[in-house]
Amino acid sequence: MSDTSETSTPVLPPRGQAPAALPTRPEDVPAAFAARFNSGDPEAVAALYEPRAAFVPASGAPVHGAAAIAAQNAPFLALGLPIAARPRHVHVAGDGDLALLVVDWEIGDVRGTATDVTRRGADGYWRYVIDSPFGAAPGNDRLTPSGT
Repeated sequence: MSDTSETSTPVLPPRGQAPAALPTRPEDVPAAFAARFNSGDPEAVAALYEPRAAFVPASGAPVHGAAAIAAQNAPFLALGLPIAARPRHVHVAGDGDLALLVVDWEIGDVRGTATDVTRRGADGYWRYVIDSPFGAAPGNDRLTPSGT
């Protein structure tokens, strides 16, 4: 098991610029997400999720699959604001192919702490299995961009 506690802010490409490569280390997933999010390209963001991934929105009711996850990310992308993501902890389990990430993030004045599960695929890239951007705060409606 490893524990990474970095608080650096990743260098992010300007909106509309090509996204970064897929991450090859679990601690790089938050920076890859931020770079892809900040590109404004929903397909680039979607590439960071496994096909059967789960996304846990602020309501706490998980959604599954590419279309449902894209629908959850869409309101945040529509804000047109950059995201900053800083990994607080990265815990790698088992044979090194599964990791728990605790990540502090902010988009404008919207902030949260994510608890995410990522997995290294057969291609060597890490992707979300479970993306829970609101961590232990489901049901906190003030954390959503529209408040609904």
